[in-house]
Amino acid sequence: MSKRLSFNPAEIMNRSEDLMSAASNRYRITVQVANRAKRRRDEEFNNNEDPMMKPVIRAIIEMSDELTQPEIIGE
Repeated sequence: MSKRLSFNPAEIMNRSEDLMSAASNRYRITVQVANRAKRRRDEEFNNNEDPMMKPVIRAIIEMSDELTQPEIIGE
């Protein structure tokens, strides 16, 4: 059995609210989170990895980190 990473649900809610408030279009940011989560899920499936965290939660965390810490974006 794999252990799931522990996270605070209130932190996830705060991060998702930050994403929504920073976005000019709520629908678009929702679609971006969903697309990133789908991409991560497919990558984990193709690599036969056991997901430690649900893809949607991971996408919210990653995108909120990119929002608050733009220096982590490597593009």
